[in-house]
Amino acid sequence: MPRRLLPPGSEQQVLSAHGRAAAMPSAFQLQCHLVFILLAASKGDTRYLEVRDAGEDEPFLLLSEDLKRELSAGHIYRRSLRCIDMLSIEGQFTFTADQPQLHCATFFIGEPEELLNIEYDFVNIDCQGGDFLKVFDGWILKGEKFPSSLDHPLPTSQRYTDFCESGAVQTSIRSSQNVAMIFFRIHQPGNGFTITVKKSANLFPCNVISQTPSGRFTMVIPHQHRNCSFSIIYPVVIKISDLILGHLNGLFLKNPSVSCAGVGDFVELLGGTGLDPSKMFPLADLCHSFHGSAQMKIGCDNTVLRMVSSGKHINRVTFEYYQLDLQEIENRKENSIEEFCFPGI
Repeated sequence: MPRRLLPPGSEQQVLSAHGRAAAMPSAFQLQCHLVFILLAASKGDTRYLEVRDAGEDEPFLLLSEDLKRELSAGHIYRRSLRCIDMLSIEGQFTFTADQPQLHCATFFIGEPEELLNIEYDFVNIDCQGGDFLKVFDGWILKGEKFPSSLDHPLPTSQRYTDFCESGAVQTSIRSSQNVAMIFFRIHQPGNGFTITVKKSANLFPCNVISQTPSGRFTMVIPHQHRNCSFSIIYPVVIKISDLILGHLNGLFLKNPSVSCAGVGDFVELLGGTGLDPSKMFPLADLCHSFHGSAQMKIGCDNTVLRMVSSGKHINRVTFEYYQLDLQEIENRKENSIEEFCFPGI
């Protein structure tokens, strides 16, 4: 059972229903390790592709703010793709194999309020010879998906678009959130493809991976029966300053043992070492509206704020977050803020 956060003025800031999370290894640092990519075959079957440690070509190091500033208005940015790559900007991108490339992937990420459009401009691969080029609506890392199957509007099998199956029938794919990816295999040197990546506005962002370790965000779910997760791939302090849910204030305050799981609308905080929110450890939940401040220090590799909405109301949560620094981690025993996922706890 997760912990429940209470609004300012309550007798306790955090009601304990769980012991602290067991120590979790720092195996999920995306800044250092993109090791495994899950590959889905046709008809929903799955298998894994093992990708060597990217080292100096680590995708997260390729998110360059300087590069964004250098781009002039009205110009199309063009460059070649690496076998393992990450893109955060619009442009036209080409991959040409100089040798057999069997385990390649490109990760796309936009701002929280953006959707990604991936268009095939040119494709020269040998589908009959074992080549493939697939788009996945979301990210897959080490066998875990974001958004999770519980939070995405489409079943997993429909989140893949296989060029070798669709061909010229579907030349443009739009993501459901601010992240998407392609993965591909090309045997013959000289073969490859060219894609164009464009962004479009998303009025009500739902599932988001943050590009940065700090920021502020307001999530709104307007009369929709869906679950939305905001993922921060860093150890952080997260502060919730405003929460509006579709039921009366203090509905469950009289009985702290009652879990928010029985409520149609609530917010939960999750922490863990993987990407899939459904596989993460529940740290706290909020099932009442409040204006004020509730915060938690979470030392996990990945922190997720997840809103569950029944669709009967307009739900909204505003929060800010910033990365824990080394000094905060070393002095954690002197801090009154709840701590989770720290080694040795």
